[in-house]
Amino acid sequence: MPTSTRSRLSDGPGREIEWHFPSDLRSVGLSRRRLREQAHAWKIPAETTETAVLLLSELMTNACLHAQLPPGAEISARCILGERTLRVEVTDPDDTLPRSREASCDDESGRGLMLVTVLADACGSSPECPGKPGSSGKPGKVMWFLLGL
Repeated sequence: MPTSTRSRLSDGPGREIEWHFPSDLRSVGLSRRRLREQAHAWKIPAETTETAVLLLSELMTNACLHAQLPPGAEISARCILGERTLRVEVTDPDDTLPRSREASCDDESGRGLMLVTVLADACGSSPECPGKPGSSGKPGKVMWFLLGL
């Protein structure tokens, strides 16, 4: 059973928390539980919490399934609570940016990024830039979404 390897919480006007997980599909469920618990602690409305949990699950699943990760690599999830927004980021060490694809009616996968695009108020991805404030300091990419509160 995966466990988060590190957790960091800062409090203040812009509160944030970050978790680090093994790059294993079992980490997806753990990330959902961590976000749901933190959203409850931050008193985020239930509907927004459930949307955030669904979208985090999609980004974590994409990172586990599609990123070309070395053995032992970690995926991080970071939540930033602003005055009127919740930003959720998933970072992995593969610098290949995700590409949305059209899924046919019979496909059992391929709709995750579409869900993020449709349900989030804003979303995107960018290369992780070592040395940039807020960066992990390692190469890779960050995928993110923003929800209004």
